[in-house]
Amino acid sequence: MFDENHPLFEAQLQTLAVRAGQHRTAEGEQGEPIFTTSSYVFDSAEAAAARFSGDEPGNVYSRYTNPTVRCFEERLAAMEAGESCVATASGMAAILSTCLALLKSGDHVVASRSIFGTTSMLFNKYLGKLGIEVTQVNLTDYDEWQAAIQPNTRLLFAETPSNPLNDIADIKKLAAMAHANDSLLVIDNCFCSPALQRPLTLGADLVIHSATKFLDGQGRVLGGAVVGPESLCDEVLGFIRTCGPTMSAFNAWVFLKGLETLELRMKAHSENAMALATWLEAHEAVEQVYYCGLESHPNHELAKQQQSGFGGVLSFKVRGGREQAWTVLDSTQLMSLTANLGDAKTTIVHPATTTHGRLNDEQKVAAGITENLIRVAVGLEHVDDLKRDLERGFSKI
Repeated sequence: MFDENHPLFEAQLQTLAVRAGQHRTAEGEQGEPIFTTSSYVFDSAEAAAARFSGDEPGNVYSRYTNPTVRCFEERLAAMEAGESCVATASGMAAILSTCLALLKSGDHVVASRSIFGTTSMLFNKYLGKLGIEVTQVNLTDYDEWQAAIQPNTRLLFAETPSNPLNDIADIKKLAAMAHANDSLLVIDNCFCSPALQRPLTLGADLVIHSATKFLDGQGRVLGGAVVGPESLCDEVLGFIRTCGPTMSAFNAWVFLKGLETLELRMKAHSENAMALATWLEAHEAVEQVYYCGLESHPNHELAKQQQSGFGGVLSFKVRGGREQAWTVLDSTQLMSLTANLGDAKTTIVHPATTTHGRLNDEQKVAAGITENLIRVAVGLEHVDDLKRDLERGFSKI
């Protein structure tokens, strides 16, 4: 992204998180400004025509050109080792925009079953209305991936680590499958963020983010992003320009502040999650723990190879069913009972009736979403306090 004469050439991630995309006006401000304007004034009719046609660079309309949003896009692209980035109104807007920009009626998608419930709804309900067929497969069964690929398969889509079971996909292997079929590999990097994993360096073609999660880090605003080569991002930008699922300047400014502390936060999230997962694995009230940092996790070695940390999200099954899971949830006094994740505050949720609640019973079984499953997005509190909070519920079941 930077040539050898650029001050950020070969800069480390934390430096990119603070300095990449930095924009200063003639006032020389240290903090990035928020450009709260819907449109821009041109010097002449000729200049306006040149801007709108793209013959002259510059801002046109904040639906698709805003300096604050552009700063966020450039910073995230640098952190993901990508050429370009397109910011969107939400993580789901990023997935939708990617699909509608790059797919057409008659195309085929292969996606993992181990994905966010709303993503499954998009693939199974809405893309089908447009004549786009989606086949869902087991994330870690590469024979199933290969068997599902068809001549008209245009795109492979996976979350790794997956939501909520922390399954890990071999990104290099999926990339090789995709490229052998002239298909694209799209990786949702929400759980790791570029602080812990950079899928583009492992062969992925595009990276998707729900910036709402760890990129913000404090649960303040909604946003999404698509990162990858300029040729593909330009297609997504064309959709954004026309259809309008745009990130606001204020939200982009919030994300810029979040990116500055991302690496530090992700290390702390990972340390807390590892400590909590280890404690849960030994607890008599817990049937099974899903966290790729544990040596007992079937994909632990792969996670070590392609991630620099294991992230802040884990899931576990309590002994029993929905009643016991809800008892644990309702007994917590410290954790926030909410479906968001990536917050400084620990959140806890029952996936079967919330994040994956719109899936039918068959889809839940296929995705491993059981009634006794609980997801915890571990925040920045002291881990001993989180253990005590969970123990309130464990003592009642």
